[in-house]
Amino acid sequence: VLFYRAPRPVRFNELSSTPTQFVDEEFDDKEHAPVEMTEQGTMFANRLKKNKKHLAKWARKSDISCYRVYDADLPDYALAIDLYDEHIHVQEYAPPKQIDPEKAIERLQEAMQIIPEVLEVPVTQVALKVRKKQRGKEQYEAQAAKNQRIEVRENGLRFWVNLTDYLDTGLFLDHRDTRQLVRDLAKDKDFLNLFSYTGSASVYAAAGQAKSTTSVDMSNTYLSWAEDNMNLNGFVGGQHQYVRANCIEWLQQAIEDDKRYGLIFLDPPTFSNSSRMEGVFDIQRDHVALIKQAAALLTADGELIFSTNRRDFELDTDALIQMTINDISVTTIPRDFERNKKIHRCWRIKPAV
Repeated sequence: VLFYRAPRPVRFNELSSTPTQFVDEEFDDKEHAPVEMTEQGTMFANRLKKNKKHLAKWARKSDISCYRVYDADLPDYALAIDLYDEHIHVQEYAPPKQIDPEKAIERLQEAMQIIPEVLEVPVTQVALKVRKKQRGKEQYEAQAAKNQRIEVRENGLRFWVNLTDYLDTGLFLDHRDTRQLVRDLAKDKDFLNLFSYTGSASVYAAAGQAKSTTSVDMSNTYLSWAEDNMNLNGFVGGQHQYVRANCIEWLQQAIEDDKRYGLIFLDPPTFSNSSRMEGVFDIQRDHVALIKQAAALLTADGELIFSTNRRDFELDTDALIQMTINDISVTTIPRDFERNKKIHRCWRIKPAV
């Protein structure tokens, strides 16, 4: 099964025809003896310290325990480093072409000694994922089977994350402000979360006093995770629905059933050829039809929030001329992602008056 959402730390201008996957990489002290700190390593350590100091006060004030502290700031250390409470999640970018591959490995080993030291986290609580080519029909989503979940906080809400078992952790940190927008808009509305993943947007909608929430996803694993996240925050009851379905097929049926929602969050995968779908889904090619279908479910005063993390994505506004569209990409980039303003694109879409 290949269900591919472009990995957030990988800077692709276009989708590669050969998918890659993140796998856990163990750095055994017996195999990797401590290396002497290089001049570049000192620069990396200093930058990491500076970033942590700059962001820590903001995170505490906002009741955020998970945020990005480093995002390939220095080309020699092409890493994305995220704090998840007392744990660290490290993902390796493809090194710049001018960096020698062997040197990149040495820098990674050096970084993995520096990171827990600077961030004051035990080595056993550091998860590293490095890019490797996927072979054949290997499972793309599942990476390990440690089943270790930890609880984190974001804007006063609580979420389960898993730093080892999957490509992503269960919480897209770059959408923190987008989720807050959902909370701000959700009061007394029926909320629909398409391609809901682990339901974080549904949690925010419920926190914003939505009348109801409906989370739709093809994965039983993610729907169960979404329900766990809702339960963790005390949002239980029949007004919160979890639907296992192909979102595209479900949308067609929902239109026939004349369903209506006051607020819809649509953050589809960049690409999917899941065996549970017919054909191949491509966000650039298929977004107009998808947006039109979702918008057909809006109430007269309803609103659709559409987002994608495809780097070269272009919204076809000419094909959506019957809608009012507002690009909010810049305003939805959180403080800890300011270095990477192309991490996602986001729009507010309403039926034209």
